[in-house]
Amino acid sequence: MTSIDQTHTPEQTQTPGQTPADDTQPDETQPVETWTGAAETSEGSQELALRGETEPMALLLERGAVLRLPEGVAMDPGDVDYETSEDETMIINLGPQHPSTHGVLRLMVELDGETVLRTKPVIGYLHTGMEKTAEDLMFVQGGTNVTRMDYLSPFANECVFSMAVEKLLDIEVPERAVWIRMLMLELNRISSHLLFLASNGLDMGATSMMMYGWRERELLLAFFERVTGLRMNHNYIRPGGVAADLPDDWQSDIGDILDVLPGRLDEFDALFTNQPIWRQRSEGVGIITQEQALALSTTGPILRSTGVAWDLRADMPYLAYDQVAFDVITGTVGDVFDRYAIRLNEVRESMRIVHQILEKLPKGDYRIQDAKITPPPRSRIDESMEALIHHFKLFTEGFQVPAGEVYVAIESPRGEVGCYLVSDGGSKPYRMHFRAPSFYNLQTLPVMMHGGLIADAIACISSVDPVLGDVDR
Repeated sequence: MTSIDQTHTPEQTQTPGQTPADDTQPDETQPVETWTGAAETSEGSQELALRGETEPMALLLERGAVLRLPEGVAMDPGDVDYETSEDETMIINLGPQHPSTHGVLRLMVELDGETVLRTKPVIGYLHTGMEKTAEDLMFVQGGTNVTRMDYLSPFANECVFSMAVEKLLDIEVPERAVWIRMLMLELNRISSHLLFLASNGLDMGATSMMMYGWRERELLLAFFERVTGLRMNHNYIRPGGVAADLPDDWQSDIGDILDVLPGRLDEFDALFTNQPIWRQRSEGVGIITQEQALALSTTGPILRSTGVAWDLRADMPYLAYDQVAFDVITGTVGDVFDRYAIRLNEVRESMRIVHQILEKLPKGDYRIQDAKITPPPRSRIDESMEALIHHFKLFTEGFQVPAGEVYVAIESPRGEVGCYLVSDGGSKPYRMHFRAPSFYNLQTLPVMMHGGLIADAIACISSVDPVLGDVDR
């Protein structure tokens, strides 16, 4: 970026016999270009600064050497020790247009040859502003907004938002709606993990896995389309229940999926787990410890890969998860391989839960029968003036939510997704904030990547399974 002095200078004339002025010489009468020191691509404090310009505490945080200091304990700047001098390293950009960053994620990486010394994620390139947009949308419209945050697990976004609204309204949804929500959440977990297996394989050179993962995921998207009318971003789970009941013969559709997946998962297991090249690229790569994972507030497969058996479905049950049996899968090392193995086996556990839902799904209403909160059936609008009025008022004025604030969290495929809602008694949220698991999990990348090769950085990013729509909401 340059700053140009635009001061007007009178035109100069040349007398006979005078030598023309040398334009290459400095002339105080000419416009002067001044370097301001600011790069056009600067993201300010988000960027990775030179070591000499970075505080010792920030350096240690990047290394993961210290994440929580006891009160009164001082830090010795001498603890920051790099064997390579700064003039022998280089800082490069990985992303935001790189396909292996799973979206518009930019990583600034300091390299010593091919060894990663420091890493800093730079975010904000989507700048969707969904949380602020929520303040201008009625509660009845909120599902269309939040479903687009983590677009690979839209049902989780819709469910946690709806549960937060229902807690403010102090209402209970029908049992059938509870079990339908669980069904869609677990099928969504399967589809999300299948896409992880596909992209993880592609990122690390197992290109055939991309085709296999997409193929199996297509079975689930076809079922979602039959139930909700859309393959993604469904707005199906809404305050008060779900938008529509399950279609006829839905059990046979689920049965077909459950018949196909076990054999295919065994094939994926053999393709990856028994592949020596895959194991060399994943075992012992991107290690994070329990202490580091807890201090960085990570959840989901990343936290469980360190051996911490924390899953909100089991530890803080919601919906009807306390009525189904499943295992919480954990790892031991906290490396790329553990994170892959956990997701693979979580697909099997989700299938186990779906089998139980097929047996236990009760009959009844799929949404609360309160005309002030849920719309009347479409067929009633043509027959009843009262139904028409309720429908009109619901979608033009919304419903009033009592003043208060609430936080609700559930387990998404990437970890704890939480919704903090504040109502001032009107039909729109006063404030909405989402705890996005991808946002917190990105903090682990500097710890995982330190000391590894730049090729291993791609494996680390893939193992985090970030969704940038979730990060930049």
